[in-house]
Amino acid sequence: MTKPTTLLLALVLFVPAVSAKQAAAPPTRTIITEVRDLIAKDDFAAAEKTLRAFIAEKGATPEALEAMSWLGRGALAKQRLDEANRFAQETYGLSLKALDSRKMDDEPRLPIAIGAAIEVQAHVMAGKGDRSEAVYFLQRELDEYKDTSIRARIQKNIHMLSLEGKPAPAYQVSEWIGPAKPPTLASLRGKPVMLFLWAHWCGDCKSMAKPLAELEAAYRDKGFTIVALTQRYGYVARRAPADPKTELAYIGQVAQEFYGGVNWTVPVDNESFVSYGTSTTPTVVLVDRQGIVRMYHPGQMKKDELEPHIKALVDGRSTENR
Repeated sequence: MTKPTTLLLALVLFVPAVSAKQAAAPPTRTIITEVRDLIAKDDFAAAEKTLRAFIAEKGATPEALEAMSWLGRGALAKQRLDEANRFAQETYGLSLKALDSRKMDDEPRLPIAIGAAIEVQAHVMAGKGDRSEAVYFLQRELDEYKDTSIRARIQKNIHMLSLEGKPAPAYQVSEWIGPAKPPTLASLRGKPVMLFLWAHWCGDCKSMAKPLAELEAAYRDKGFTIVALTQRYGYVARRAPADPKTELAYIGQVAQEFYGGVNWTVPVDNESFVSYGTSTTPTVVLVDRQGIVRMYHPGQMKKDELEPHIKALVDGRSTENR
């Protein structure tokens, strides 16, 4: 079973990247915040009652569906699997009805709702011992929604349940930050590798800069190498819209300002980001000397959490992450 802490990071605390236009909107109190606040108090009955009243008045709006998805995620984090599945299946069904009259990415709430509903159903299956069924379900959904914004999120969940012990997917090195072209994954065979998938706007990523610098320095003599994959988001500081060239330069500024102490290479490629299922930043992937994934972890990690895995990696041992 996937660790509850991983679920909390990757599912309950999931916050999707938003466009510059979406980010410009001021925060307001919504049915989503009301439901989340009640979930935080472990008052699921009040959260559901509040949501049902909203739906009775305004209908199953995308906002209501996202709020319902939080009930599923919250129940999953508490390991209330049947309750989580009930909320997820209802969210999923209502979301499919909504898709009859709109496209997935016409607005931001519906993709969050259906993405969460898919992921909760899969983790419920895995939590009940049906990991293979869960992966098969996710792969079907990936085929269905491969051309939408939830592709990376579904791929993340497939990786959470199945990537460890398998060859690491290749990444592209046609564009990068820094003076030298990054090494390909194939060229790093024989070295222990950490893939650090980050975003220029991500505070949790920046909080890992010092631990990464310390770990890279501590294990460099054993061949430990960090490759820091990132992508463009269409904006720069304060979410100001930016063309690709301007954003690439900004990524370089962020890398130097916050990660200047880390000896790494930085490929920039949106497709590689999606293939690693990076809907959560940072995402940490450890790859052994044979190119096999030994850890796939969406979310921030502290040094004392990460170091035992790195030490095992450079020593040729394995650690249990599930």
